[in-house]
Amino acid sequence: MPDLLLSFVEGFWAVLGEMAPFLLFGFLMAGALYVLISARAVERHLGGKGMLPVVKAAVFGIPLPLCSCGVIPVAASLRRHGASRGATAAFIIATPQTGVDSILVTFSLLGGVFAAFRPLAALVSGIIGGWLVGSAGGARDSEPPSARAGGEDSYRAGEGTGGRALRALRYGFVSLPRDIARPLVLGLVIAGAISAIVPDDYFSGLLGGGIGQMVVMMLIGIPLYVCATASVPVAASLIAKGISPGAALVFLMTGPATNAATVATVWKIMGRRSALIYLATVALAALASGLALNYIMASGSVPLAAPAAWMLPAPVKIISVFALLAILTATFFPRSNRQASAPLPDKMKATTINILGMHCAHCVDSVTRALEECVGVESADVDLRSGKAVVRGNDFDADALRCAVEGLGYSADLADGAEHNEV
Repeated sequence: MPDLLLSFVEGFWAVLGEMAPFLLFGFLMAGALYVLISARAVERHLGGKGMLPVVKAAVFGIPLPLCSCGVIPVAASLRRHGASRGATAAFIIATPQTGVDSILVTFSLLGGVFAAFRPLAALVSGIIGGWLVGSAGGARDSEPPSARAGGEDSYRAGEGTGGRALRALRYGFVSLPRDIARPLVLGLVIAGAISAIVPDDYFSGLLGGGIGQMVVMMLIGIPLYVCATASVPVAASLIAKGISPGAALVFLMTGPATNAATVATVWKIMGRRSALIYLATVALAALASGLALNYIMASGSVPLAAPAAWMLPAPVKIISVFALLAILTATFFPRSNRQASAPLPDKMKATTINILGMHCAHCVDSVTRALEECVGVESADVDLRSGKAVVRGNDFDADALRCAVEGLGYSADLADGAEHNEV
């Protein structure tokens, strides 16, 4: 038992040391992208017919640090603001598979070839899925009515460089780690357990080789919620124990891109046909990508994994590990409630809405924007921890607020006695 525990700790620490420097850099890059690439900027490129919006949607989605819980409300908002059905599908398929943070972690644990192949597979699958969904929609793929101007970027008007930098750091090192901390820690624990318990080459003997492994990984990955970053340590451990690189890639594609809740939400906001095409595209593209990666690796022209962390001196790795642990530990402490909004100059109506299904900062952003775009709304204060939104304004329709939230895939209802007047 002590030897088993020691093996677990060694495996956990080894993976953490390899990925920590790159994950921290990924957090920094993700914060910058969060500020520089707004939903409004994406929307400007995703309207209209044809393949160009589909390609743009997949390209936009590749670097964004959006997991499957966050991509659905963002995609629903894009659709609501004029994105075509095909572009929306491409965004939903490509985005959760990657992200600047997960790409860098893949580079650190699985090498440059895997790190390059993974976003390429996400891009291709997104374009194919978007094209199929758009073609299936045909003439009935009418554009949704655009929401009124304002919303997400309106309250940022006039924000200086210092404000944008602070917001980038807050998102990169507070909001994003809070979103992925639990699945990331779970992924590291699973990776350490696999390293300690499972014998070398165990899975190759159990599952055989070839496409059989990939089908098993696909069946495991499709219904589960797996974070794109947190799944990488698990994939690295599975490869070390006999899973082929292609089978690991299948898991890395299907796990983040699909789960039962995501499929149900896509069905709700885009229809049954689009949901079935989305699911089939991810599954078949994952199998095809896995076969292609295995072929490349079997050719012998490239190594399976060339971890990049060896280029970094040991002190950098150690400092990065303790910095990452400090950031992740802080996410497990409850946050204080957001400060109350500033008093409004006129007498206004306030309504509280209970919202179920929010899991991350992107969920909060999407709900806030949807509420603030409703007629008569002056401000919306959405709290992730309590699942409540306080909406203030004049002459807004409470049912319209609820419908705006439910249009993003969440459940919403007015709190008892929520509506009152305030000065």
